[in-house]
Amino acid sequence: MPAAARFGRRRPVTDRLSGSATEQTSSQTILESILDSALHEMNRERSGLLLSGLSAGLDIGFGPLMMGVVLTLSPQGFGDLTTELLLASVYSIGFMFVILGRSELFTEHTTLAVIPVLDGQASLGQLGRLWGLVYVGNLVGGLVFTLLTILLMPELGVISPTAFETIAMKLVSHDLPWLFVGGLFAGWLMGLLAWLITAAQETTSRLILVWVVTGTIGLLHLPHSIAGNVEVLFGLFVSPAISLADYVGFLALATVGNAFGGAIFVALLKYGHVVRGAN
Repeated sequence: MPAAARFGRRRPVTDRLSGSATEQTSSQTILESILDSALHEMNRERSGLLLSGLSAGLDIGFGPLMMGVVLTLSPQGFGDLTTELLLASVYSIGFMFVILGRSELFTEHTTLAVIPVLDGQASLGQLGRLWGLVYVGNLVGGLVFTLLTILLMPELGVISPTAFETIAMKLVSHDLPWLFVGGLFAGWLMGLLAWLITAAQETTSRLILVWVVTGTIGLLHLPHSIAGNVEVLFGLFVSPAISLADYVGFLALATVGNAFGGAIFVALLKYGHVVRGAN
C-alpha cells in the first residue's frame, strides 16, 4: 500500500507548511514532500531533465574551480588545517548553486527518486530513465565547464595547472575498493542532505545544511561522482600523470558507490522507519 494511503489523505502543500517557521516538520510530511517532488521529476519531459542535469553539471564546476584558486594561492597546500578548511568551504559553492537553484543532481536522486519506487508509485524503468538523463546531463555539463575553464585559465592568472593535478590525484591515487567505499559514504551524505533540505523551511538553514554536508565530503576528500568528474577532468587535461583509465575507474566506482550509499543508507532506511512508524 502506498505511503499516502497509510498516512491518510494528503493535505495540500500550503497547509502542511503553514504555521510557525520554527515548527519541526514531521517525518511523514518530509516523505510526502519527497514523493510529490520525485514523481513530478519522473514525469518531466526528457529534454527538461537533460537540460536541468546539464545546468547542474555546469554550476557544480565552480566548486572545483575555486579549490584550484585556493590551492594555488595558499602557501601551505594540502595537510594544512586552514587550507583544508578553506578548500572544503569553497567546494560547497557549486553545490549551493545547484541545490538552491533547483537543478537536477544525480547524487540527490540516489535517494529522492528511489523513494517512489519503494512506495510502489514508480517503476524501476522510470527510475532508470531519470537517473540516466540527469547523469548524462551532469557529466556533459561538467565536461563543458572544464573545457571553458582550461581555455580561460592562462589569462585568469590565479590558477596553476599543478593545483588541478594535485586535486585530481587526491581522488585517483587510491585503491579501487577505497573509491567504492568512499563513494558510498559520499552518496550517503548526499542522500541525507536531500532529506534534510526537504525538512528545512528557510533559505538560510538550507544554505547552512549544504555547506556543512558538502563541506564534510570535501574535507574528507570523498569521491563524489559529479563534482569529482570536474576535479579529475581538470587533472586529465593538464597533467600527463593522470590517464583516461584513471578517470574512467574513478567515475565508475564513485558512481556505483554514490548510488548504493544514497539508496540503501538513506532512501531504504528512512522510508522503512517512517512507514513502520505510521503503522
